[in-house]
Amino acid sequence: MSTSNYPDVQLLIDNQWRAARAGESLAVANPATGERIGSVAHARKADLDEALAATQKGFETWRKTPAVERGRLMREAARLFRERADNTARLMTMENGKPLAEAKVEILFAADIIEYFAEEGKRIAGRLVAPRTAATIQQVYKEPVGPVAAFTPWNFPINQVVRKMSAALASGCSIIVKAPEETPASPAELVRAFVDAGIPAGVVGLVYGSPAEISEYLIPHPIIRKITFTGSTPVGKQLAALAGAHMKRATMELGGHAPVIVAEDCDVERAAKIAAGAKYRNAGQVCISPTRFLVANSIRQKFVDGLVAATRALKVGNGLEQGTTMGPLANPRRLVAMERIMADAVQRGAEVAIGGERIGSLGNFFAPTVLVNVPGDSLVFNEEPFGPIAAVRGFDTIAEALAEANRLPFGLAGYAFTGSLKTAQAITEGLQVGMLWINQPAAPWPEMPFGGIKDSGYGSEGGPEALEAYLNFKAVSTLCV
Repeated sequence: MSTSNYPDVQLLIDNQWRAARAGESLAVANPATGERIGSVAHARKADLDEALAATQKGFETWRKTPAVERGRLMREAARLFRERADNTARLMTMENGKPLAEAKVEILFAADIIEYFAEEGKRIAGRLVAPRTAATIQQVYKEPVGPVAAFTPWNFPINQVVRKMSAALASGCSIIVKAPEETPASPAELVRAFVDAGIPAGVVGLVYGSPAEISEYLIPHPIIRKITFTGSTPVGKQLAALAGAHMKRATMELGGHAPVIVAEDCDVERAAKIAAGAKYRNAGQVCISPTRFLVANSIRQKFVDGLVAATRALKVGNGLEQGTTMGPLANPRRLVAMERIMADAVQRGAEVAIGGERIGSLGNFFAPTVLVNVPGDSLVFNEEPFGPIAAVRGFDTIAEALAEANRLPFGLAGYAFTGSLKTAQAITEGLQVGMLWINQPAAPWPEMPFGGIKDSGYGSEGGPEALEAYLNFKAVSTLCV
């Protein structure tokens, strides 16, 4: 796919695709080559004011649209998005770098998420409450909270948008999405599917620009009644504080540093293979990526051998090339971060079992890496690497592994491998995370909650729990006279 096939991405305001009023735009680069492939419109205050007016108008229409009709339009958007999966996947690979197969899986999974929430929205229901007097009727109404502002990152350009959009729309809310400037075309295609499906004007808006400028304007604005953010913990804390200052409801899906507990009674070869697949997906740029590998000392070398073998089998290259299983990092900043983490780990005594360095000088390629004998005070065991580095340490008891896993303030996701139900239950009860996968890679199905605890945020972006954050509860008591 040539760069001429990459669009100059526009804003969507009041169902109209257009450039920014000031005519400003930002360049978009291909992380596999470093070349400029297109541009994205840069919204300023004038654009945001128009988007806010449109979303308020859209909310008044959408909140009165029956849930059955909302669901029908959402299912049509899912159908259109599936039809366009091949083209959208190529756009995503060009702007993000992930292999084409991974991009297509993300798109098809997004359609599943839309369909799940389309159906779940029809199950939103209030309740009747037994009254304390015979002449009283007590009811609980659930109503959409209002227009939503969503802020999404570049690592999963569609998945992070679709969870927020689908839950908001199913609940009867309108939404303005501030999508990532580095990967703008694929989320624009997601939004286009909703517009082409017939969603009313103003129900969905899409803007790009300075993250700080847009968040500082949208969050305090009286039209916006809820925010939802996926990104780093430091930025999430700032936005949550801003939302709190204006009494805005917030859902925060923040950074993680997922521990992997590999017990001595597991199938070691299977565990190593699954762990490697999960670790290097999207070049490790995944908030739920396994990062801290805690392995029973009795099987540690066997596990490392399996992990290294699976790592060596990866084919690193341009995501558009056939056979590529790991693409480049999404931007040069990640290369700098990987080199910093590696230098610190080696200086503290860690050993490089495989990888550990940049590949070539063209694009943002970094070799998939396994570090062993990693000290607990190293950066890689304390800061989320957000890249293709797997760090391994040993343990003697499950209690010791749980203590290390829970040591950090993060609590997004965790993994475990064991052949014992007793050990699985001990880890289930003892690990402080919002999501845990045992003997399997991450399976964040739309019907399951998706979110973290501690410094990894609060609220859910999956399951029926996701809808609660988009609803107000109104208690009504009527005395019949």
